Amino acid sequence: MTQINIRSSIRLAVVVAIGIASTAFAADLSKFPASSKTGVTYAKDIQPIFKQYCFKCHGDGPQYRANLRLDSLEAVLKGGKDGKVIVPGKSEESDLVLDVARVSEKPMPPKPRAPRGNAGGATNATPPPAPAEVKLTAEEVGLIRAWIDQGAN
Repeated sequence: MTQINIRSSIRLAVVVAIGIASTAFAADLSKFPASSKTGVTYAKDIQPIFKQYCFKCHGDGPQYRANLRLDSLEAVLKGGKDGKVIVPGKSEESDLVLDVARVSEKPMPPKPRAPRGNAGGATNATPPPAPAEVKLTAEEVGLIRAWIDQGAN
């Protein structure tokens, strides 16, 4: 009887630990509520955001990163080398939202790199300032969430 109680206790502890761990790793999107705007479409609302922030690396250029293009609705729905980046109807489960909200392990757009070296080979030159970090606003992330929640059309 004691061995059964120990096994049951161990199982319960494992279930509780898994529940706590999954809650701890859940992304906090509370600062990025979905927009209340209805009728959100890729062409009208989302593509301009992607053009501003994403096309440099995920546009139709010769080398788009992670085999992911965001310059057409079809390309966004297809996803990239790591699979689909959106789950239509479920923005909270969409990697794209987690990335642009900067609550994932690979925030997008990425932080800019500091410039290397010095200009013109001068030895006493003050290095140029690092480029400013670029991030989507909470409203832009909310609009992307609304688009995905509304079916990603």
